[in-house]
Amino acid sequence: MVAPTGEQFEIEAAGYTATITEAGASLRALAKDGRRVIDGFAEDTMPSACRGQLLMPWPNRIRDGRYTFEGASQQLPLSEPARHNASHGLARWSAWRVLARTSSRIELGLRLPAQTGYPWILDLGAVYELGEDGLTVTQSATNRSTSDAPYASGAHPYLTLDTGSTVDPWTLHAPAATRLESDPERKLPVGRSAVAGTAYDFRQPRVIGETSLDDCFTDLVRAADGSATVTLSTTAPDGGERVVELWLDEHHRWLMLYTADDRTPPRASIAIEPMTAPVDAFNSGEDLVVLAPGETFSARWALRAH
Repeated sequence: MVAPTGEQFEIEAAGYTATITEAGASLRALAKDGRRVIDGFAEDTMPSACRGQLLMPWPNRIRDGRYTFEGASQQLPLSEPARHNASHGLARWSAWRVLARTSSRIELGLRLPAQTGYPWILDLGAVYELGEDGLTVTQSATNRSTSDAPYASGAHPYLTLDTGSTVDPWTLHAPAATRLESDPERKLPVGRSAVAGTAYDFRQPRVIGETSLDDCFTDLVRAADGSATVTLSTTAPDGGERVVELWLDEHHRWLMLYTADDRTPPRASIAIEPMTAPVDAFNSGEDLVVLAPGETFSARWALRAH
């Protein structure tokens, strides 16, 4: 029998172990010294709620699946029919192929064919590499078409401190100054506001508590190299401190935080989603990458545990 997500690829290094799947090049599992870093999914199941999936050639939602690019109107299939949106790209259920592999690194690729609503051919790439600094993920796209192509990328890991509790007692540090406001029904942008003085301000580390998050953020505080880091931490039952960090490079200007209140079980982990462009970027054009024929774009993010 074949697992729902196809072949399973394991890599390991420096106390870390990771499992990546053939379907979607998804991150199914990641642990450090036997302790979970992500809240993944079982080998005999499909990933629910986008767990561990890569979001290419766009992250999050496109309103009505409709957009106009360089004067041509496009209509994508509505992969989120309840909200009448096209959601999370076109690559997360496809079978990716292994391009290179060692004990600590795997490179996968997918040729995304031209199709209804996205009439461009892209060669997509995903590299997962483990080392002393955790798991580094590089997502890339090369335009193989004869015309410009719109592109953005993201990822959907659910982080856990593996304490057996909900996210409520965990401390979150998310250095984002601005929140993209959305309507509650379709989760599409309606404006933006500063987080200062609101329940969404995690620029200084604080306990998540009862705060419910399903929100997109930007204006990230960055290090000198352009990177930003989101941190989860808590005191474990054994008295030690547990810390998980998500690092994102300068191309990731947006961050989605989701406490999964509407999942079963609720609030068991928090999705911290690096994105190169915001919700509905194919319509707003904000931070949208325009790939010229033959051009490649890549972006990196990483997970590490202490």
